[in-house]
Amino acid sequence: MSGIVESAGTETARGLPGGQEGTARPAGDPGQRQTVRRALLDAALEVFTERGYTDAGLTEIAARSGIPVGSLFQHYGGKRGLYLALWEEFREGQERRTEATLTSERGRGVDDPVALFAAGARAYLEGAWDNRRLGGLLAEDDGPSGFDALRRQWDRAWVRRNARLLQVDERRRAGRVRVSVLTTVIGGAARELADCGDETEAREIVDEVCGILLHLSTPPR
Repeated sequence: MSGIVESAGTETARGLPGGQEGTARPAGDPGQRQTVRRALLDAALEVFTERGYTDAGLTEIAARSGIPVGSLFQHYGGKRGLYLALWEEFREGQERRTEATLTSERGRGVDDPVALFAAGARAYLEGAWDNRRLGGLLAEDDGPSGFDALRRQWDRAWVRRNARLLQVDERRRAGRVRVSVLTTVIGGAARELADCGDETEAREIVDEVCGILLHLSTPPR
């Protein structure tokens, strides 16, 4: 996995206090299950975006998806499971995107840690723009109980992996702080992109932030 967005181990919905809400393994054809799950996630994203997580209703999500509420519970266990599945989808998509970019850059012979970090950051930010509606939802404070703790754990792992990508000695406080600042810049820019409605402005933001990252990530002489 890339240093930019690698996940915090194998934590999933089960990592939340109380676990996921009684999810049973649904029966049926795998293709049909995938279709049902996609419809439920798309509807959940619409309702969560419009009403927020707290005020979102399962009945409305089921109605918009055209899937019975009972099937919703069978596939996702409830509202928490839907939210966490959306988060996993966003996170894993970002990981695949940045990993593919770093693999391509290394295949071209790029081995400079700063250049690789900047390329991975650009891929991450472009992904944040392409998936801005989902990214904007996940950046809000309105999520399931315990999600903030899970997100902080992932953020800490993100910093550690960025440190490895940049070949920073984590035993040195100055190095840790520098990587933490760089990671915070990427996260903050991703949130700005979620609120940006103009593609030209979004590209300008990505270029500006990548320039800042290149400057900040160059080790002091």
